[in-house]
Amino acid sequence: MSTIKNAIERIKAIREKLTFLGPTLARITVGSVFIGTGWGKLNNIASTVEYFASLHIPAPAFQARLAAGTEFFGGILVLLGLGARLASLPMAFTMVVAIATAKWADVDGLTTLLGFEEWSYIVFFIWIAVAGPGPLSLDALIKRLWLRQRSSSGGLPQPRLKPHVDAPIA
Repeated sequence: MSTIKNAIERIKAIREKLTFLGPTLARITVGSVFIGTGWGKLNNIASTVEYFASLHIPAPAFQARLAAGTEFFGGILVLLGLGARLASLPMAFTMVVAIATAKWADVDGLTTLLGFEEWSYIVFFIWIAVAGPGPLSLDALIKRLWLRQRSSSGGLPQPRLKPHVDAPIA
């Protein structure tokens, strides 16, 4: 029985050490994809505007630029894990719009909707927005640095309002 308990404890320890994988792989995947799609739209903006117009999206020139910028810059933020919770929300919204405008006619049931890659992206973005970007992200690094500074100063970092001792007084 102790062999089984030891095996379970080892599995738990390994699982704990690998918790970073889920959010990291999700961010790398969707961040990379959306950097690419956003860049493609930005570099072919005329075609993107034309496509948006064919879908009867209002203000297609504005919406094409908005979607392209959201995908490209949001993809960078998600990939890096910098403001990823916030950046994921407009990214998920662009996928809702993509389904509603370009794919809705193909939906004949829940299974079809859930099979769209856009739906998978929505799920990833919501997961990142709710759970965060994980420990291998710039957000986590900034938090660790902030907490280290806070603990070494005995509380919240204090602004430096007085001149440095060696500074000449004017």
